Amino acid sequence: MELKTFLDHVNNGLTVDGGSQMHMYMSELSREAMKITYEINSAYHTAEEIRELMGRLTGQPVDKTFRLFPPFYTDCGKNIHIGKCVFINSGCCFQDQGGITIGDGALIGHQVVLATLNHLLDPDKRQSMIPSPISIGRNVWIGSHATVLGGVKIGDNAVIAAGAVVTDDVSANTVVGGIPAKFIKNIDRC
Repeated sequence: MELKTFLDHVNNGLTVDGGSQMHMYMSELSREAMKITYEINSAYHTAEEIRELMGRLTGQPVDKTFRLFPPFYTDCGKNIHIGKCVFINSGCCFQDQGGITIGDGALIGHQVVLATLNHLLDPDKRQSMIPSPISIGRNVWIGSHATVLGGVKIGDNAVIAAGAVVTDDVSANTVVGGIPAKFIKNIDRC
């Protein structure tokens, strides 16, 4: 199987059946991601080296303004799209098979989880997965220990409070928090 075939499948939200050829390819991508994230996490690297490693992980160039504080974990890597001036703090876990897009200027706090896969509820089909993308707008700030679930779109300039569990879309210029995350207030722009 080729990467393009896999990405076309998951980016169209099609189910990945447990044990299928698609599932086996997903496992191959995970092994490659583990090798690269181990390299990221196992030694000190300059900012330039981090960008090079993230480029290998994602399969695309990473802008010179990107910053990452390891450790960083992902189980695919090839469906992460990173804008300019993005900062990812330490301990983040990205499950990106369903697609993660991070807009320019986004700040992602310590130990944030972005999860784009869900399992079927039917116990006989529980090994199957449904991919669903996460879209993070420009200048979004996601606080430490927040979790964002698949299918969520976070609007520009939004703030996700620390520890929040985001299950629904977040409007631009708002603050949300709690479990599940709820609207707290609008952000007044100067």
